[in-house]
Amino acid sequence: MNKKTEIYDISAELDKEFGAPGTESREKAIQEAWEEYNAQILFDARKQSGLTQSELAAKIGADKSYISRIERGLIVPSISTFYRMVSAMGLSVELR
Repeated sequence: MNKKTEIYDISAELDKEFGAPGTESREKAIQEAWEEYNAQILFDARKQSGLTQSELAAKIGADKSYISRIERGLIVPSISTFYRMVSAMGLSVELR
């Protein structure tokens, strides 16, 4: 049995899908990827802290749907809301 090995140029695939580096479409894709990544981090942190969306929302003075939208990457919380969320989960943020 002879396996065919294909080599992909991931840079070319990214260029084809999102545009060349530095273009508006590529920058938008990068921004959206970061937003989804940060939403996933908040989701995972909430789960690890043992809080429900409703419990977290109550701790920061928001509603459950707001937490849901943040965790799905539909909205980006303000810095102050982000810090309130982190604190409510018993975590801290370190800036370097």
